[in-house]
Amino acid sequence: MSETKKSDVTVPAQASAPVSEREVLLKVEGLQKHFPIRKGLLQRQVAAVKAVDGIDFEVRKGETLGVVGESGCGKSTMGRVITRLQDPTGGTIHFEGKDITRLNTAGMRPLRRDIQMIFQDPYGSLNPRHTIGSIVSAPFRLQGVEPEGGVKKEVQRLLELVGLSPEHYNRYPHEFSGGQRQRIGIARALALKPKLVVADEPVSALDVSIQAQVVNLMDDLQQELGLTYVIIAHDLSVVRHVSDRIAVMYLGKIVELADRASLYESPMHPYTKALMSAVPVPDPKRRGAKSERILLRGDVPSPIAPPSGCRFHTRCWKATEICKTTEPPLLQLRPGQQVACHHPENFEDQAPQDTVLLTAAKAAAELVADEVLAESAETSAAVKAAVAETAEAAETAEAEEPAGAEAEEATDEPEATDKKG
Repeated sequence: MSETKKSDVTVPAQASAPVSEREVLLKVEGLQKHFPIRKGLLQRQVAAVKAVDGIDFEVRKGETLGVVGESGCGKSTMGRVITRLQDPTGGTIHFEGKDITRLNTAGMRPLRRDIQMIFQDPYGSLNPRHTIGSIVSAPFRLQGVEPEGGVKKEVQRLLELVGLSPEHYNRYPHEFSGGQRQRIGIARALALKPKLVVADEPVSALDVSIQAQVVNLMDDLQQELGLTYVIIAHDLSVVRHVSDRIAVMYLGKIVELADRASLYESPMHPYTKALMSAVPVPDPKRRGAKSERILLRGDVPSPIAPPSGCRFHTRCWKATEICKTTEPPLLQLRPGQQVACHHPENFEDQAPQDTVLLTAAKAAAELVADEVLAESAETSAAVKAAVAETAEAAETAEAEEPAGAEAEEATDEPEATDKKG
């Protein structure tokens, strides 16, 4: 109970301080994770899948870092590596100033209390043979922790904290819905009061109505317990709702890292701009104000043999020769906004001497232009149709007015004749 009171005192002070002034909790430098490809009788390595290939970022206490990108860009692998569920190939990971990159299983065991993970699949992450009480109490058994009041009482308190009934203690996972299972996973992650929680697609397998409940639950728990989140997601709307800063990944690299307002209002990397253009606008009144829809040509290149230079140059409509030969560094071009691009959006070029577009870039630019023209044509056609419909309705109304007047006169005449008679 004393720990709870202590956290209640310190959390509001952390929450009130700006993100940039808070203490760094997690610092990652040059992180790499390569999966070897082996062939032959002797299983010699012939290549490697470069899932994460040199990323740098830091997470401060009490903030939420969102990570977005296409499938296969290395988001989930990054989450597993920074929690040390997988060993990194290169780079360093510092947690609270301590290097945890090369710690073995025994060395990581004490840190498991402070670093926890919420897994993507709420059905596969829970053992169907164990009861909910056994699943949520597993961290206490593994760490040798005896909570005040006993394990059962603490597990029931955790279940109530995430919106479940304490009576669910003896039930099995198959008796719960997807949203309830995800809540159980959250309760298990919070059992030891961690400082850092990595959530890998926490709501992607849930219905939209349940997604909102789980996201709001995680937000409330962060305010109550002073948690620090790294949230990996595909849904840009969810990331915008919960994140303080957002990292955009493409093929194992971070191409843009910025605060939420800067990224959504003025994205600087072409890939980020393409992602933002794909976000649907639910308000029909704002349809005309929506930016052009950018369609990227082709698929994401193979992480076994990524393109040289900027990895996005094979699909970018602004790519030039320098993009093909030189990899752009992740630089801070605006306060709180880091971008890895030679020709960023809404900013002066980092390579103004190189202006000749590549062949792929010309084709992509033509495709983007065609999309813009198609949208403007659809809008014009819709406006013309609306104008024509309005004019037709007006003509119909004018044509009906005289007929209605004649009918009234014809109706009045017999009444007058009857009165005379």
